[in-house]
Order: sequence, then C-alpha cells, then structure tokens
Amino acid sequence: MIIAESFWLWQFLGRLHPLIVHFPVSLLCIALLLEVVGWFRKSTELRAGITALVWIGAISSVVAAALGLVLVNQEDYGGDTVTIHQWAGLATMLLAIAAVVALRAKRLGVYRGLLIGAVAGVSLAGHYGALLTHGEDYLTSVLPKDTDFAAPTSGQTQFTFASASTNQPLTDKQVEDLNLEVRSILAHNCYSCHSATKTKGELRLDKKELVLKGGKNGVVLKPGHPEDSELMRRITLPISHKEAMPTKGKRLSEKEVALLSFWIQQGAPWPSGAEKSIYRVAALAPRLPAIPSAPAQLTNPIDRFVHQYFQQNKLGWKKVVDDRTYMRRVYLDVIGLLPTPEEIQAFQADTRQDKRVILVQDLLGRNEAYAQHWLTFWNDALRNDYSGTGYITGGRYDITKWLYASLKKNKPYNWFVRELISPNKESQGFIKGIKWRGTINSSQRTEMQAAQNVSQVLLGLNLKCASCHDSFISDWKLDDAYAFANIFADTTLEINRCDKPTGIKAGRRLLFKELGEISVDASTEKRLRELADFLVQPKDGRLYRTLVNRIWAQLMGRGIIEPVDVMDNQPWSQDLLDWLAYDFVQNGYDIKKLMATILTSRTYQLLSVGIKDADMLTAPTFVFQGMVRRRLTAEQFADAVSLAFNPVYPDTAVVEMLPKTIRKEMPFPRASLVKNDRFQTALGRPNRETVSTSRTSQANLLQALELTNGTTFNEALKQGALRWKTAYPSSGRLVTELYRKALGRNPLPGEAAVAQKIVGANPSVEGIQDLVWAIALHPEFQLIY
Repeated sequence: MIIAESFWLWQFLGRLHPLIVHFPVSLLCIALLLEVVGWFRKSTELRAGITALVWIGAISSVVAAALGLVLVNQEDYGGDTVTIHQWAGLATMLLAIAAVVALRAKRLGVYRGLLIGAVAGVSLAGHYGALLTHGEDYLTSVLPKDTDFAAPTSGQTQFTFASASTNQPLTDKQVEDLNLEVRSILAHNCYSCHSATKTKGELRLDKKELVLKGGKNGVVLKPGHPEDSELMRRITLPISHKEAMPTKGKRLSEKEVALLSFWIQQGAPWPSGAEKSIYRVAALAPRLPAIPSAPAQLTNPIDRFVHQYFQQNKLGWKKVVDDRTYMRRVYLDVIGLLPTPEEIQAFQADTRQDKRVILVQDLLGRNEAYAQHWLTFWNDALRNDYSGTGYITGGRYDITKWLYASLKKNKPYNWFVRELISPNKESQGFIKGIKWRGTINSSQRTEMQAAQNVSQVLLGLNLKCASCHDSFISDWKLDDAYAFANIFADTTLEINRCDKPTGIKAGRRLLFKELGEISVDASTEKRLRELADFLVQPKDGRLYRTLVNRIWAQLMGRGIIEPVDVMDNQPWSQDLLDWLAYDFVQNGYDIKKLMATILTSRTYQLLSVGIKDADMLTAPTFVFQGMVRRRLTAEQFADAVSLAFNPVYPDTAVVEMLPKTIRKEMPFPRASLVKNDRFQTALGRPNRETVSTSRTSQANLLQALELTNGTTFNEALKQGALRWKTAYPSSGRLVTELYRKALGRNPLPGEAAVAQKIVGANPSVEGIQDLVWAIALHPEFQLIY
C-alpha cells in the first residue's frame, strides 16, 4: 500500500512540476514586458500589477525548483540535460528572489537587471526542460514534414508495407529486410539502455532470444498481438508520461511505430543464420570501375564520372569560372596565398589553350609554399601544434620538421603513413599522443589515443565509442578497440568497460583481419612495423579512399563521402571515389598528381555553389553540383591580409623550433607556422588536443567581434595604414592598388568613389584603416568562390 501510494505521489509530482514551471515562465515574462511599457507610461496601477506578478513568479519559481530537486533523484531523470535544467532553475529562483528584494528596496535599476536575468534563466531552464519531456526535436517535430524523401533508417534498405501482404506469409527476403529495419530502430533508440553495455530493468533488445525473454517485469512483446505488447504501449505513451520510452532523445516517428507494430503482428520474425549488419559497411578491397562514355570534350576521367552522375540526377553542366576567379581559387587551394596583380594580368593575357594545366603544375612545383600551406591541414589531422597541453610536461612530441620536410618533398603517401605508424624520433608524435596529467579515463590512455587517431585519420572510422563500451553507432566492439590499441602497448592492456576493469586481458589484432595478422608476442617496435606494412598494402582500399576523400573535400568544399571521418557512409558517387583511389595507388601514391587531376577537371572549374544551411552538406539527400563556396581558413585569411596589405605577424612570432632554412623559405611570417592565438582561434583554428579533419565554414559572433575589436588584426591594419599613406599619398592611386592587391581587380566606378570618400582627398591613417577593414570583410575577399 505504501509503495503504491509513493508511486502515485511521484507521478503526481511529475505532472505538477512542469505545470508550476509555467507560472514563473509566464509571470516573469509578462512582468518584464510591462516594465518596458511602464518605462514610457507611468502608472501607479501598472506598478502595483508588476509588483504582484514578480512576487507570484518568484514564489512559484521556488516551488518549481524544490519539486525539481525532489524529482532529479529519480532514476528516470539523469544526464547532462537534467543537470543544466536543474541549475538553470536554481539560478532563476535566486535571481527572482533577488529581484523581489531589490524591488522592495526601490533599487529599480538593479531590480530590472535581475528581472532580465531571471527571464533569461527561466527561458534556458524551459528549453532544457522541453528537451527532457519532449525530446531534442520538440520544436522541429511539429513542423510540416516531407516524408516522400525520408532516408532509410539503416542506410541499407527500406522495408515497405506495400511489398508485403498481411494475408500472405513473408518471403525470406522480406523477413530479412523487415528485421533489419526493426533492429535498426531498436539500435538507434533503445540500445543505450537495453543492450550488453547497459541493461535497465534486466531487459535487452539486441538479441532475438533476449527480446522474447523480456525483463524483470515480464515479456515486452507478444508475437502476433501488438495491441497486447508492452513494448508498443511504452513507445506510444505521451512523451511526458513516466513510463514512455525512449526516456531520452527524440521519440519514434509514426512510421517507425507502425513498422514495429507490423513486425510484431507478423509474429516478430527473425531470419535464420548469421544476422546481417544494420550498419552500412564499406568494402575494403580496391576496385577499378570502367570510365563512362561522355562527350569528346570531357577528357578528364573525373568529368566523365560526374557527367554520368549529372545525367542520372537530370542536371546540366554549368559554366566554368573566368580566369581571375580560377587563378585565385587554385592559388588559395594549392599554396594558400593570393596571386599578385601582375600574375593575374599575365594569366589573363595568356592565349594558350592549356594555360590552366600549366598554372596548376607551376603551383604544385612551388614546394616551399605548398608545404607551408598544407601544413595547416595535416597539423589539424595529426594533432600537431606548437604549444598547449602536453608540451609543458614533455608528454607530447612535435613533428613539425618531419611533416614540413615530408610535404616539401611530396613524400609518397604510403611512406608518409608508414613513418607515422612505425615512427622515427621525428615522426613519433602522432601515435605517442598526449600524456594527460592527473587521473584519466582508461579510454584516454596513450595506446587508446593511438588506436582512435589512426582509425579516424587514416581509415575514416570512429573507435571512440568502442573504446569505452560496444559502439551504438557501428558494429565495432570494445574487444576490437582494445585489441587494436594493444598493438601500440608495451604491456598487455586490461579491458575496461565504461572505465571499470573487467579482469580480461586484451588480444592483439588489426581492425580488418583481411589485411594480416600481427605477431602477438613480438616487440612493440616489430608490431608497429608489421602494422604499417599491413595498412599501406595496395589491397587496403579503405586507406586510400579515405585520403582521396579528404583531398577532394579540401578542394571541393565537401567530400564524396560526408562526414569525411565516416567512410562507411554512402558516397554520392561510389565509382568516382573508387576510381580516384585506384588511380592514386597506380600513380605511386602521389598526392600532388591526385590534386592535379582534380584541379584541372572541368568539375573543379564550375561556378561555385552556395549552401545556406550547413546541415545540407551531410544530408543523405545531398546532390553534387560543383565546388561548395567556403570561407578562408584562419591561416589563409591572415596570409591574405599579410600579402595584400601588411603582415599580420612579426618575424618573432614564427615558432622557435623551426630551422633557419625553413624560416628563410617564407616570404613573410605565415600563419601556419605561428603559435595559435586569440585571433586564429576566433577564425576557426582548433587547439589540436583532439583530431580535427575539417573546419566549419560558418561565420559566428566570435569572429565578428575579433575582426572588429581584436588587437592582432587592428594593429596590423594600423601599421599597414601608416606604410600605405607614405607609399601612396594620392587617394586615387591608393584605392586602385588596394583593390588590385586584395581582390585582383580594379575598383568599379561606384566602389572607387565610396573608397576615396572614406580615405579622404589626402589619405588619413584612420581612413585607410577603415577602407582595408571594409575590403577584408567583403565576401569577395573572405570566400573561395
């Protein structure tokens, strides 16, 4: 009886909590609105009403916070979301109480500030409360949906009711497809609580016999009777119900619920034999597809594959860009610098038919500039930086000299990888990782870092989930991750599940057994040599597809597969990816040859495509139409300002460990060889404590603030303005030269008039600085288009 009463009490409190929360939300917001009205219209009655609203809102916020503290101790509430919700609620309560105290003391300025803070706090608490009760899609779920283009849940197949009849038994193929979809739904929504890793209520939904067995409260499904199945009842309960499932994240869609119901109605069939993976697993072996036929003018194999793709998607070829745009694009992509006005003028005047091919070869031959630019990409990917975590304690190794030399000499990629995996002293930093200070999670030990980073950077797969428990997003198991990490270990690792020792020693093996078998008892040095040899084999198609996809993404703004670290995703053209990877191996693992093939294709030269929503780049409905327009990286932007106007960094900013020979090869202090600072961080340069294989191209508030008020940028503009004022005392000449150096063209008449007005008839330092700032923030300067 007592247990039953307690249960209903918790249910009652659970319903009462969100109801009471609505009071501080509505009353405090109304009070703030009336305060704004009262600012313009003085009224005794209005002031009395506002005071009452604030009092009631403060009291209800106290009650809501108290109920929240009671409910947070219940099992169904937990995680980061509820913690933020809880503290936002407590902060709101304190701010509301403080607002009442300030109001009583007639300190209206303080009171209004506290009231604004309380409204902000209750809004934040409400947002996270909605995430708890309605899921992450609590807003988007009520928007109109276009279900006609819904992607299959599993990424492999999509079972349709139209393909089956309830009056006829399902075929073996239909059973397999239906079961695959059902297991995919369960994996994405239920395995986090009901699998081998975590088994709430003694219920597991990851195996046939365990699904039918049920949990501690009995069976959860009755084959043939979805209406009597507890599973169906739980997933169809209102989101706010205490027994609704899933308890976290978004709710199952109507289509997913209907499919589960249909599956149970069919008797919950399970195919015999080995289960097919619910996840797409890309082929490992290389493949050489036939180059498609295409119009005679399309001689580059890339264009022939793209032509076939365009035909399949009913797309036509767009125009190619003009010479100035192409030259600027290829300069920034190959060496990270702007072309000079003289170079642009000479290129435009060149009448040779193959001048773009010649330009690409010339740029790829500028080894020093190429290395200085591509150092940025590889530093991000290989976690190589010049300061930060690990360097203080010596628990991190710098590979800059080795990396720079490798890029400068265009080291074949198979040797590049070999020296990273089986390193010498100069290249050991990648697999050595960071020795973190203090107590760390077992999944962060250096051997596991090596396993995670090698798998992500070189093979395009995520082992981070599987480093702690069996993965929920792939078939990789904890045992797989530890066996791979154990290759890098000097002692045999003990498997830890969710940071708890299991007493089981890890084995030693490759992630892909087809590549070879590691000598289990050999020395670490020998095992690493074997691992390197196995990974760089020509038959390891995944290694080379991953590299090709990364280079394509850097040059085209979007990979053939996205995200670039998930190489099991579906490419928009499997044939193009396979051909590029196969050709890359046949051409001696030469990254520059790969780049030349891409850069001289008509596909690369097409007009760029603007993407308003960054999520479209990773959407399964993405359709390739050309290079995606993107912002300059932090390093490209700094170098562009340095070349066009004035060096952003002094000579002393270049990292000290560089040999003098490398310093002499730089025309100015290039940002890729400068320690990270607030300026570059604001523009998107990562701290490199974790692998970073792509950067967002979306502008943000931090960047805007840094470009308007940042010391580094504005000091460079100020010093440059002084120099330009001396060099160009005439505003007309000054404006023309600025446009030519920054944008590669003369200013238009309207632009020239406005620019000369900004700098003044006798150019002032402030005017020049303002004009350069405006040009640097212009999309034509900021974007690769």
